[in-house]
Amino acid sequence: MQVEAISKSQMQVAIAQINCVVGDLAGNAARILSYAHEAKAAGANLMLTPELALSGYSPQDLLLREDFTHHCQRELQALAKALPADITVVVGHPHREHGRCYNAASVLQGGRIVLTYHKHALPNHSVFDEVRYFSPGNKAGVFEHQGVRCGILICADVWEPGPAKVSKQAGAELLLVLNASPFHLEKQQQRYKVLGKRVEETGLPLVYANLVGGQDELVFDGNSVVIDRCGAPVQQLPAFTEQLALVSIDLSPQNRANPLPADIAPGLTREESAYQALTLCLRDYVQKNGFPGAVLGLSGGIDSALTLAIAVDALGADKVHAVMMPSEFTADMSVDDARQMAQLLGVKYTELPIKPLFDQFCATLAEPFAGTSFDITEENLQARIRGMLLMALSNKFGSIVLTTGNKSEMAVGYSTLYGDMAGGFAVLKDISKTLVYRLARYRNSLSQVIPERIIIRPPSAELRHGQTDQDSLPPYDVLDAIMEAYVERDSSRQEIIAMGYREQDVARVLNLIDRNEYKRRQSPIGVRVTERGFGLDRRYPVVSRFVSKD
Repeated sequence: MQVEAISKSQMQVAIAQINCVVGDLAGNAARILSYAHEAKAAGANLMLTPELALSGYSPQDLLLREDFTHHCQRELQALAKALPADITVVVGHPHREHGRCYNAASVLQGGRIVLTYHKHALPNHSVFDEVRYFSPGNKAGVFEHQGVRCGILICADVWEPGPAKVSKQAGAELLLVLNASPFHLEKQQQRYKVLGKRVEETGLPLVYANLVGGQDELVFDGNSVVIDRCGAPVQQLPAFTEQLALVSIDLSPQNRANPLPADIAPGLTREESAYQALTLCLRDYVQKNGFPGAVLGLSGGIDSALTLAIAVDALGADKVHAVMMPSEFTADMSVDDARQMAQLLGVKYTELPIKPLFDQFCATLAEPFAGTSFDITEENLQARIRGMLLMALSNKFGSIVLTTGNKSEMAVGYSTLYGDMAGGFAVLKDISKTLVYRLARYRNSLSQVIPERIIIRPPSAELRHGQTDQDSLPPYDVLDAIMEAYVERDSSRQEIIAMGYREQDVARVLNLIDRNEYKRRQSPIGVRVTERGFGLDRRYPVVSRFVSKD
């Protein structure tokens, strides 16, 4: 960051939009320290980190371990002593006090911890379980910096009116908000609406620093923002990337504590946001877990093609292995298209025909299967042979297996346990089939890597002659609309029918979704990009006899 002349009539606040690793306390502290040095060199004397930046978000049941919170406190004290002089840093961290654990933010200044604030509003919905781990605070966290009284809030505190009002009553002139706000496709619009409302209620401008990076199924998009006292965004950091940004706070009497206009990063389209979220979350999952690369089955279909493109963009072609496993039911065009795509992306490509293995399995099972005809058993057997081969490659070379199924298939169980569901990370788990097509088109708009024929041909599992997905499922535009209404918005059967869908289609899709919870429980985790994915934010029983008839 280039150092510029700093006016004495301004206060420079640095936003550290950083990517933290859960449990890497020393590594996260070192990252904060590095950013503090950079911020000071750029002219800032106050820096704001994301929520729980020291521990990473969310540590989940690590927070129940006293040794974990003890190590966090020890690392916080060491960080306070290591920070450069003349810069104050607000750090998010877990804090244990009098037998209770708090989601906290501490002000580090002059080698000391001068103030610790406890988060008031503990979210306990969708992907959040903070009530399980934390006790709520009830006091303001206000400190003075360069004559400006700054009030600390933590993430959900700003989503309801109470905590901001408490800060104002304690004399705050500027709100500093630490966040670990996970991404979904509607999230940034929701944030703008909520932040504008808090500013309108209190008359206080705010600086909002958000975490960036992937953590298990969650991805944090950054998108840190500064809102002036009129409720307008005056500075916006880019999405899905680490960045240090300086915020200029006016100290003149006529505009005291109000942030000044600065760079506004351009917004992303829905497809850009989804694609970048998938890429970042996959990259972080692979790298933070120490996998040397990824291996996946490349079928010649659109789901595996999109997964391969994302994997290469996330990890680099040299760390991705694509494996085509043709059977007697695989069309020649599927093999040709897989070869072409692997060549376009420059990945390692292997063909492992499964017919000899399939024939051997069928011969072994000939006696118990005597008198039966070819059915879904033999179809699933092919998928399981492929899963076994991919897992063997993973075991031998250490690469993680990426599954390639999408949310539509996951919803209705159009997948094979221990077959195409076998793997370590499901990249498209929260991507509907209709969005898969849009993302493929988006990726090809950057450079042509997915052969056109893959996009336009009817989708097929190719587990029997002449098979297409629509032999077993409604058209995907219908399936996806019903799924989104039922899964993401909790619409009832009658409400979905009232949207204009045929009663038999609605009944069929809802029945398939309800029946296949047992499969989803055994699927690998995958990137969450909608308001409700099949993961932390949708917890249905496997054994249930409830059927919605209303």
